[in-house]
Amino acid sequence: MSTVKLTKNELRIQQNKLAQLKRYLPTLQLKKAMLQFEVINAQMEIDSLKESLDKVRLRVEGFSSFLLEKVDCDIGMYSDVQHVRKRYENIAGVEIPIFESVEFRKSSYFLFDTPVWTESATALLQSLVTEREKIHVAQEKKRALEKELREVSIRVNLFEKILIPRSIENIKKIRIFLGDQQLASVAQAKVAKTKILARKQESA
Repeated sequence: MSTVKLTKNELRIQQNKLAQLKRYLPTLQLKKAMLQFEVINAQMEIDSLKESLDKVRLRVEGFSSFLLEKVDCDIGMYSDVQHVRKRYENIAGVEIPIFESVEFRKSSYFLFDTPVWTESATALLQSLVTEREKIHVAQEKKRALEKELREVSIRVNLFEKILIPRSIENIKKIRIFLGDQQLASVAQAKVAKTKILARKQESA
């Protein structure tokens, strides 16, 4: 760390720096609070989606005996994910993913060549996969928010524990030095004045 200059100009620089830090800190603190709130919401969303997934899984288990039957098509194949559609929104300065839909492989079987439950089982398996993908996107969202929260927290700590205290200490140090200089100047002026008066008295 460079040594602070003990001058009036440096005092103004440090005072301006401190004012800027104090002005910007509340913005960072607000962003930190917003991100903490959003991380909590993201976790609540994940918990809710996991509950939905468990409900769908129970329904799939109800079909398990049918799924063991031999049929002319591979039903599981039609729950293969081709693409997960998502959009991005800005929350507290972070681009986060929002789930939209899942695109599955197109079914090519004939309804009359398969058991009556085939279409329902396919839809149920796709519903199970959709719930899983929703969780993956929600987890991605939470990770992005947590990453930004860590970075903002570091900056808040830097302001609160290092930059602002350092500026305050620098200002204090410069003021003490300038104050001492002023006292020394006053003392020197008094000594000089005393000497001048003494000389005048001697010459009178």
